[in-house]
Amino acid sequence: MKYYIIAGEASGDLHGSNLIKALLRQDTSAQVRCWGGDLMQQAGATLVKHYKELAFMGFLEVLLNLNAIFKNIKFCKQDIAQFQPDAIIFIDYSGFNLRIAKWAKDNNFLTNYYISPQIWASREGRINKIKATVDHMYVILPFEKAFYEDKHHYPVQFVGHPLLDAIENRSVIDEPTFRNTNGLHPQKPIIALLPGSRKQEVQKMLALMLSLTNDFLDYEFVIAGAPSLEEDFYTPFLSNVNVKFVRNKTYDLLSISTAALVTSGTATLETALFKVPQVVCYKANWISYQIAKRIITLEYISLVNLIMQKEVVTELIQDDFTQQRLKKELAAILKGTARTKQLMAYDELILKLGGAGASSKAATLIIAHANAR
Repeated sequence: MKYYIIAGEASGDLHGSNLIKALLRQDTSAQVRCWGGDLMQQAGATLVKHYKELAFMGFLEVLLNLNAIFKNIKFCKQDIAQFQPDAIIFIDYSGFNLRIAKWAKDNNFLTNYYISPQIWASREGRINKIKATVDHMYVILPFEKAFYEDKHHYPVQFVGHPLLDAIENRSVIDEPTFRNTNGLHPQKPIIALLPGSRKQEVQKMLALMLSLTNDFLDYEFVIAGAPSLEEDFYTPFLSNVNVKFVRNKTYDLLSISTAALVTSGTATLETALFKVPQVVCYKANWISYQIAKRIITLEYISLVNLIMQKEVVTELIQDDFTQQRLKKELAAILKGTARTKQLMAYDELILKLGGAGASSKAATLIIAHANAR
């Protein structure tokens, strides 16, 4: 069968790649065409457009790039129509994907959504679009099933979180070799810096994160470079002798880190699954933040706290994201009771996520629904 997958960010590329591998294992004649990234292409899909061309962050940035977005939507519809897939699979990236879903449903394509749009966080009214345009929804967070089925009477299937698969399937590194290969200190404990995957995020977050380097000289700060950004983009941030850089090796870095400063997003959950104590940070431009504050109804912004439904990790958002607060919260998780408490909560979090196998479960369901047409 033929599958068309649309992901618009680095995390979607990761989860899409594992889904593609599962589809190819279960359907040996599968043809996969995708919007995504290098990982999806390496997994066996034909890459139509890279997510680097699609990543516009925040309300203002989207407005400034509307022309490019509409061109992409038009091209995507044309490409699907030419490919004629047996199933279309959307991965998060709701602003784009829900537009395509409406068109796809109107044109009698089978629509599957893997990794739900976060309508439980904002613009809950999008549930009406989902009901009208998405044939099958596969959710990855334990509270999402109740949200859709109990509150909105829309049946979904909980498949577990694909990050468990991604982390379980990674190759284990040799720490001394990794440190030596990447120019890291052979012994200093590492504080990982995960400032995001988009230029706007990194520019807002990283300078303040790096302002702590002289306060923690017994530790080495290491920037996790995003695969979506070129290495020379980070060059202005690397003048401090206590700062190192690794690109596209975030999991390897987290596996040997003592603590982390993390921009809110999927990375907060990844850091928790590696059992690295963290401080969650987020700062947007003023206009985007003011708009978001009025439409987002959640008590927390990190996936860790949302899943646990309590404050496990400290969140420093907008005006709280200051050098003084960041220094205080980082010091707290390096040793002592705050660190121990966070690590104990991570064990509980992992149990809530439902175990490995999300990619395989989702692939099985997608294939079954396509065969039933």
